[in-house]
Amino acid sequence: LADEEAVLILEKTPIREDTLAELFSGSRLKLEMRNDIYSTYRLQAPPHLNEIKTTLVCPATEKHVKKYQRQESFLVEETGEDYRSITLPYIQKQSFSLQWVYNILEKKAEADRIVYEDPDPVVGFVLLPDFKWDQKQVDDLYLIAIVHPRDIKSLRDLTSEHLPLLQNIFQKGKEAIRQRYNLPASKLRVYLHYQPSYYHLHVHFTKLGYEAPGCGVERAHLLADVIQNLQSDSHYYKTRTLYFPLRADDGLLSKFKEAGRL
Repeated sequence: LADEEAVLILEKTPIREDTLAELFSGSRLKLEMRNDIYSTYRLQAPPHLNEIKTTLVCPATEKHVKKYQRQESFLVEETGEDYRSITLPYIQKQSFSLQWVYNILEKKAEADRIVYEDPDPVVGFVLLPDFKWDQKQVDDLYLIAIVHPRDIKSLRDLTSEHLPLLQNIFQKGKEAIRQRYNLPASKLRVYLHYQPSYYHLHVHFTKLGYEAPGCGVERAHLLADVIQNLQSDSHYYKTRTLYFPLRADDGLLSKFKEAGRL
C-alpha cells in the first residue's frame, strides 16, 4: 500500500444466534451429497450475514509478515537461565514497538472501546475488547486487561510484589464483565500467554467454551494458578522451566538452536 509492506488478515465472523431465522429463510441451498440420513449442502447466505472481518497492519515490518505466515511449530523448553541468557537479550533487541499500547493507556486511541479502567499507577489496568471479538454475542467474548505499570514485560517478570496487581485484575476484571455482559466468573477463562505476542503485561478474558487462539496448555497460564504459584514462591517464574511453541521462522527459535537447547 503506497509502496509500504502491509498485512491483510481475513477472518470469517461467527454465526450469531439472533440471525439464524433470517439465515435459514434468506439463504440458497445447493445439494452436494446425500447418503441415507446424511446430506451436505453449499449454503449461500445473504450478503449482510456473510461478513468477513478484515484487519490491516500497515506499515508492516518483516516480523509482522512472518508472524502471519503459516509455519511449522516447535515446542521449546526454557529454563530460568535460558530466559536470562537467550530469550531476554533477544526480546530486548527484537520486540515490537509498544506505542500502540501506550496510546490506549494514555487515551490517545481506542478510548471509546474501554469497558473498565482502574487508573491506579501500581495496581491499575484498562479492560477492553480484543480485536478478535466483534462484540455481537457473548459466546465468543474476548477482552484484554492491559496493566498501567510499564516495567512488566511478561510472566517471567512477576514476583510476589505483583500479587496486588494480579488480584486486582482478577477480581475487578471479572466484576466488570459480569456487570457489562451479565456473564458470571464461572463462565470465564482468565489467563496469560507465554510467550506473549507483545511484551507489556496483559491478561486475557475469554468465555469458557470458546476455543480462542492461544488458549491451549502449551501457551496459556491460568491467572488463578499464577497467583497461587507466586503466593507459594515469590520467584516461581524466575526459576521455573516453561514450555512454549515457536514457529520455524522465529528468530528466537534460531537462538535456542545456536545455544544447543533444541
